[in-house]
Amino acid sequence: MLRYLLSWLALWLTLPAFAAELPLLLAERYTGNVDVAQYWVSEKFDGVRAHWDGRQLRFRSGNPVKAPDWFVGALPAQPLDGELWLGRGRFDELSGIVRRETPDDAAWRQVRYMIFELPEAAGSFTERIEQIRAVTAAARSPWLQAVEQFRLPDARALQKKLDEVVRGGGEGLMLHRADAPYETGRSASLLKVTPWLDAEAKVIAHLPGKGKYAGLLGALQVAMPDGKRFAIGSGFTDGQRRNPPPLGTQVTYRYRELTRNGIPRFPRFLRIREAL
Repeated sequence: MLRYLLSWLALWLTLPAFAAELPLLLAERYTGNVDVAQYWVSEKFDGVRAHWDGRQLRFRSGNPVKAPDWFVGALPAQPLDGELWLGRGRFDELSGIVRRETPDDAAWRQVRYMIFELPEAAGSFTERIEQIRAVTAAARSPWLQAVEQFRLPDARALQKKLDEVVRGGGEGLMLHRADAPYETGRSASLLKVTPWLDAEAKVIAHLPGKGKYAGLLGALQVAMPDGKRFAIGSGFTDGQRRNPPPLGTQVTYRYRELTRNGIPRFPRFLRIREAL
């Protein structure tokens, strides 16, 4: 019996360790019931969340980012939280760059690390903004940048700015309460403002295509966290229809509203959630 247990222990010790998702600040959705003047406003980037602990750059999943040495070598010893970003509408291109096991030096020269928070830093968010600006300026690296933060007087001005950003190809806006201390987890101190809703679901089946999509993916059957199931049939590139997200993958989708049964109306595939 002892020999049996020792053999299983030896096998367990050889198994790869799985990264734990990092405890980061996550946004709730803006519903129009807050005083916009009490918040700092910034653009919501369609990038890849990345956390720098002072030594290693990691995705939100906890897995390491395989960035070039020169990229991380310019980062300060202080922890940072931000988005790896190429520009509006370039998420798929960015995802391809940051997922490579061997970094493409030329491709990484286009990537910027946009900083919007200083983990564990003291003071209000207003005070941390000044620290972010100082830290990024001191690094003197063009790929390390502070996210522009600005103030708006009311909800009407917020809607006008949102319309401007979306017309220009942006995703939306973020609101961060000016007096908020640093915290982790989902919090109303950080709000996302978009013209659509988004959520995540797990892929449970590949539904075959018809007509021009015969022999390709027609739709993903997915399950919501509460177990409700529905199909996502739009938003895919031809490449994604030929090689769809594997079963068990978490995907992000957009939708307009929920039906009476709690099912997303007009869901559209946005991206793979656990590809990083």
